[in-house]
Amino acid sequence: MPALPPVVHLDPTSLATQLADDVRAGLGASPKRLAPKYLYDARGSELFDEITRQPEYYPTDAERALLAAHADEAADASGARTLVELGSGTSEKTRLLLDALTRGGTLERFVPFDVDPAVLADAAAALATELPDLEVAPVVGDFERHLRLLPRHPARLVAFLGSTLGNLEPPARAALLADLAATTGPGDSLLLGVDLVKDVDRLLAAYDDAAGVTAAFELNVLTVLDRELGGDADPDAFTYRARWDAERERVDMLLVSTVDQVVRFAALDLEVHFAAGEELRVESSAKFRRPGLEAELAAAGLVVQRWWTDGDYALALAGPA
Repeated sequence: MPALPPVVHLDPTSLATQLADDVRAGLGASPKRLAPKYLYDARGSELFDEITRQPEYYPTDAERALLAAHADEAADASGARTLVELGSGTSEKTRLLLDALTRGGTLERFVPFDVDPAVLADAAAALATELPDLEVAPVVGDFERHLRLLPRHPARLVAFLGSTLGNLEPPARAALLADLAATTGPGDSLLLGVDLVKDVDRLLAAYDDAAGVTAAFELNVLTVLDRELGGDADPDAFTYRARWDAERERVDMLLVSTVDQVVRFAALDLEVHFAAGEELRVESSAKFRRPGLEAELAAAGLVVQRWWTDGDYALALAGPA
């Protein structure tokens, strides 16, 4: 059957307003920061896809291998009739879950949830063609704002993969898990993909590949801000740096101003001063240990039911406590 028309919780006007608010707040903070969601314009998405193919970047292959090995177990344990994928993108890896749930005979519906309506429409149409008996019901939304609006079908499995949970600050992670728990009823499950703490050199290499693709990806956010906000930021006046924060156990991705400069955003009537050597944190990727993740889930009223790992990466299946 054709994919259903998307349910839209996020329109271009509200997204533009949020971008303006986030840039004012983030570039006015000390130290300066940006929300990572703005990395993923069309060019950013292409660059990220290229990152996943770099030899230093292990998380994508590690997660795919774990899904290939354990998707049937996850499907059997969840018994899901509806699969919801947060930040679905092209839903490439999720096909392993869809296939497993289809083999298990329980799956009725797939709800891809993403901020990008164009990518969502393409992925939903492709899946509807590949799995003609499956109801595909896309939702356009921001998982930091709209999780409580997710459709509440019985026996749902909500998949949040790609270690995207680690891109959120601890308060935002707590809020997201609380929102998920608030929509989780008996028979529902949550499948998380998380990257684990490991050798620092391997971590830094994964986020600063020799080919410079990650650097290009992070610097591209300046082009996004220039285009959307009438900015005059010059990517050549910044350099990229990845740094391990041992206290927070995360990799910080930073743009470093190479000169003393003022960046102007005409749409915001805003001028931002960067000192030479000043850092702008574009994103962070937290790395997890099982006890810490279990504690975060427990605080939201969720408990780990299954744990699959290769030592580098993990899939955690959780449900209501």
